[in-house]
Amino acid sequence: MAVIDAKDLVMDFGGMKALNLVSLTVEKGDLYGFFGPNGAGKTTLIRILTGQLKPTSGTVDVLRVDVVKNPIKAKELVGIVPEVESPPTYLTAYEYLYFVGKVRKVDNLEDRIDKWLSFFDLESKKGTICKDMSKGMRQKLMLASAFMHEPELLLLDEPFINLDPIYQKLLREHLEEYVSKGGTVFLCSHILEIAERLCNKLAIVNLGRVVVQGRKDELVKEDDDLERLFMRVIGGDTLRRPS
Repeated sequence: MAVIDAKDLVMDFGGMKALNLVSLTVEKGDLYGFFGPNGAGKTTLIRILTGQLKPTSGTVDVLRVDVVKNPIKAKELVGIVPEVESPPTYLTAYEYLYFVGKVRKVDNLEDRIDKWLSFFDLESKKGTICKDMSKGMRQKLMLASAFMHEPELLLLDEPFINLDPIYQKLLREHLEEYVSKGGTVFLCSHILEIAERLCNKLAIVNLGRVVVQGRKDELVKEDDDLERLFMRVIGGDTLRRPS
């Protein structure tokens, strides 16, 4: 079953195409990586998938919901970790998760809050306001808020950013377990090691275009490893964008 079905997506910002005819399909149970250099279009795609941006043209369904026509419904069904957003500075860790849980209509909310505060070792920060937390702690809180309602699909933009090696490992293990139980992950990053360790399928994007996509093990056959593949298909274009 296609969990994400995007066809010919274009996102034009005043003549600059952040996405140019992007098509991809993510199946149930995939841990799908969307990789590329900075400015390649990764975050733009996440914002379209989560209903934050309306594409200039093209179609996209998430969990059989047309995101362009019904972005609110699409948001209800997924867990989202944006790259640049943080929890509200004036709320405590507990208040933020409680607020998210109420919006998401989470059952057994107190138990879920305790579970994820414990998972990310944030019990002692339960009453700490977010502005007094480190970047790593705020990232853990964003992840907890995405996981708490146990969605079918996680949309993660640079989820490992600001996490120390211990929690990077714990997050990898959790995502693998989540997928093994029937969940699906769409993950954007520019860190190839994440694809090597986690993803079963991937796409590489550059200058708004998908330059290669498919099963990871099939894509790396010619190049032996992902880094060689990445450098071959990206080439020197990472240093310039056509006018």
